Amino acid sequence: MDPVPTEAPAVPTRTSAPRAGGARRVERLCHATGVLLVLSGLTHLVVFAVDGGPWDGQVSWRKPVTFGVSFGVTLIEVAWVTSYLRVGTRLRTLLLAVFAADCVVEVGGITLQAWRGVPSHLDMQTPFDTAVSMTLAVGGGVLVVLLTVFAVASFRHRPSGPAGMDLAVRSGFAILLVALASGAAMIARGVVLTRTGHQEAAYHSTAPLKPLHGVSLHAVLVLPALAWLLSRTPWSEPLRRRILYAVIGSYVTAVVGAGVWAALAY
Repeated sequence: MDPVPTEAPAVPTRTSAPRAGGARRVERLCHATGVLLVLSGLTHLVVFAVDGGPWDGQVSWRKPVTFGVSFGVTLIEVAWVTSYLRVGTRLRTLLLAVFAADCVVEVGGITLQAWRGVPSHLDMQTPFDTAVSMTLAVGGGVLVVLLTVFAVASFRHRPSGPAGMDLAVRSGFAILLVALASGAAMIARGVVLTRTGHQEAAYHSTAPLKPLHGVSLHAVLVLPALAWLLSRTPWSEPLRRRILYAVIGSYVTAVVGAGVWAALAY
């Protein structure tokens, strides 16, 4: 008599763990907030077209435009890129919520001062202006801490995702640290000059570091986005890796060039 066949035990398949509801909610919050900040920046571009005035300088519509768009894009990109990090759900949710709130405070303070017709950073002329300026400075420090935590997490544990994403995320965060360092240097030097009575020098002291700060700020979006796009192509993994290495090398070259220029002009 043939034995009764028994069903073979199921072999568990390895899949990526779904994100918890809290993580999904904070991601949606960051995406929605980022879109609103970008729209705020674009709205002020229309205000600039109607109202006119200088584009450069400490008092201009340029700042709510560029900061609104930049902070909005940065918030969206950080919410996306950190989904590849091996960070606890509760910790990531908390960090992203604080990051989103801080982005709103930064853009809000800059926009408020633009409408008041006074500088947003390093302005200690009145108690209110000092409060706004110091709030923005502290907010910048909070951004540095939060993004540094994410950067450290990317190097402590290998990021997940398609082939090449780990390299892209780590390279993006490494270059982002340069942006954070240059931004902190601008704030620190400006505050010192302002506190010692050199207001005009404080305004001009940030100029040499702005290209370095701008170039290195969005590598954490560009490189992971490239890795994601390459993973959708039919090309071989070695070819995709070579392309990614070439782009990372080009990005690093641009950052080094901006750093050399900043050192010479500082």
